[in-house]
Amino acid sequence: MKNILYASALLILIAACNQQESAETPPQREFVSVAGIDPSIKPGDNFFMHVNGIWYDSVKIADDQSGVGSYSFLNIPQKELLEDILEEVSKAENPAGSIEQKVGDFYASGMDTDAINKRGFEPIKPILEEIEAISDLPSLLSFVTDEIKSNTESIIGLGISPDAENSSINIAHFSQTGLGLPDRDYFFNTDSSTIAIQNAYKDYVSTLFELTGSETTEAQRNAEKVYEIEKQLAQSHKTRIERRIVKENYHKMSVAELNQKQPTIGWSTMLEQLGLNADSVDVRQPAYYETLNKMLKSVPLSDWKIYVKAHTLDSFAEVLSKPFEDASFDYQKVINGQSTQLTRAKQMVQKVDRQLGFALGQLYVKRYFNEDAKKRVLDLVNNLQKAFESRINQLDWMSDSTKTQAKEKLYAITKKIGYPDEWREYDVTIDPTKYFENVLALRKDQSRYQLDKFGKAPNKLEWGTTPSTVTAYYNPSLNEIVFPAGILQYPYFDLYADDAINYGGIGMVIGHELTHAFDDQGAQYDKDGNVKNWWTAEDYEKFKGKTQQLIERYDTFTVLDSVHVKGAMTIGENTADNGALYIAYEAFKLTEQGQDTTKIDGYTPDQRFCLSIARIWRVKTRDEFLRTYVNTNSHSPAVWRVNGPLMNFDPFYAAFNIQPGNLNYKSEEERIKIW
Repeated sequence: MKNILYASALLILIAACNQQESAETPPQREFVSVAGIDPSIKPGDNFFMHVNGIWYDSVKIADDQSGVGSYSFLNIPQKELLEDILEEVSKAENPAGSIEQKVGDFYASGMDTDAINKRGFEPIKPILEEIEAISDLPSLLSFVTDEIKSNTESIIGLGISPDAENSSINIAHFSQTGLGLPDRDYFFNTDSSTIAIQNAYKDYVSTLFELTGSETTEAQRNAEKVYEIEKQLAQSHKTRIERRIVKENYHKMSVAELNQKQPTIGWSTMLEQLGLNADSVDVRQPAYYETLNKMLKSVPLSDWKIYVKAHTLDSFAEVLSKPFEDASFDYQKVINGQSTQLTRAKQMVQKVDRQLGFALGQLYVKRYFNEDAKKRVLDLVNNLQKAFESRINQLDWMSDSTKTQAKEKLYAITKKIGYPDEWREYDVTIDPTKYFENVLALRKDQSRYQLDKFGKAPNKLEWGTTPSTVTAYYNPSLNEIVFPAGILQYPYFDLYADDAINYGGIGMVIGHELTHAFDDQGAQYDKDGNVKNWWTAEDYEKFKGKTQQLIERYDTFTVLDSVHVKGAMTIGENTADNGALYIAYEAFKLTEQGQDTTKIDGYTPDQRFCLSIARIWRVKTRDEFLRTYVNTNSHSPAVWRVNGPLMNFDPFYAAFNIQPGNLNYKSEEERIKIW
């Protein structure tokens, strides 16, 4: 859930993960939120609203937020914990070079808004002068390449990660990029909400030019030029659905061949400037670079300079003076519906977490993470692996030879829980009086960190998310699952909860990440993280047939009355959600409480298991956010992460007596089961 990736108003309950809380005095709490259940909505009609309806109808989304509830929105109260840490360390005397000094002084430098506003756009002037000095295409590309070394991209999208066909070595991957709208489709859709976003983007770019000295008419003309360049680039972009086909987004090509096919880009010169001694690279979306190569000649150099200036200003807008911040926010609020900016402290918490996240993560883990949670969750992971093996053995559509390969991959998965065994270090000097310079230094350090991976074996101790983040993910290239400390808290996990709650909560998340190893993309990787077929031809066709059933089912789901979920774009996450239900449930049934019938808060174990699933996806968002989410996110909206899988889940029907006539009832023949 990279994408990376991705809360509740129960801030006080977060203390359940605090090491200061004694195991001898467990907190008293109600584990099934009975008061939130809406009895007027039948479980079989809409289980998400049956469980969450009263909360949903009464909860208010804060003006400075685009949503409220669980999962990614649980990061809202989480950030308050981080803010407490940062407020404390920023006021203390810390040893030079210590993590406390770095995070504290970076936070302090960003909180000094008087100094930041006084400087205006002066900090970025040297970069803008570099752009003005560009005199030809080679110098344009040299500037773009240097910006990569500042972790800023415009027309070149570079990443260093394992070779898809040889996961033992990191190589350079070049991806499509260059757009300022959320996705390529936003340039071509003509509905009113998309047009509003297009216009907001043009206004934003125009404002950036005005803030740096352009007259209004010139600024608007420049914004149109930027938009037209991006629209041409967007035409070459693959859609999000097309990018799900792994092999069609892997094109390892020799640098010599690229130099011949795309001479204007100057691949050898760019790689040498980046310090990458490569004879071949992976060009994930070749059509983009073919288009770019042509456009570098067809678009006037003066227009390219305007485009690069716009992307540079956009990249740094949030770290310049208030007018730049306001311009960026005015654009973003059209996308996510958020009406008020975050307080400066909240903004800085996000920026520290983004740029010094593993340093801040160490302080978070020391203060808030309970080591007992790590042990308990590892037990859950192990139990879910056993349950998944059992599920594989029971499959009636898969041959024994493919089952053997699947189980080998299942048990080869690396498990990372809580926080890294090896902490990321930041080779920077942080000055509490120089915010912009600190940001630039950290960006350069991040770029060095990434570029240094080239040509080396992947660091299997590395984490792709910070420990404090409420998320979890599966990485197919390393065949690993990762559960940061941030998600090991209520409502996902509680040391003092019964097994039904934990298996329906964090167990569902664990099962979800395990199933990602066998979704439409994960299934294309072997146990070592290589893109390699380990299926029989017949089994893989059956697998694709079943995923197609899910695609067609989810295509029928809607939000905002008429906005359809994109089944093909969300198939990986939907496969993981549906597989996780059965895997988590089967693991739950291996426990003593899972085999019991004792009621808690008036509900049986199976009912509590299902209630927990609906509780962990308790989310309410603004319409603008939800519309963008459906168009750009690989996950289904929260309501369908609950109702979609449950309509395929036999124990749910038994637990709540779901009958024909209920809106979400499916006959046994209609219930889609893959894993």
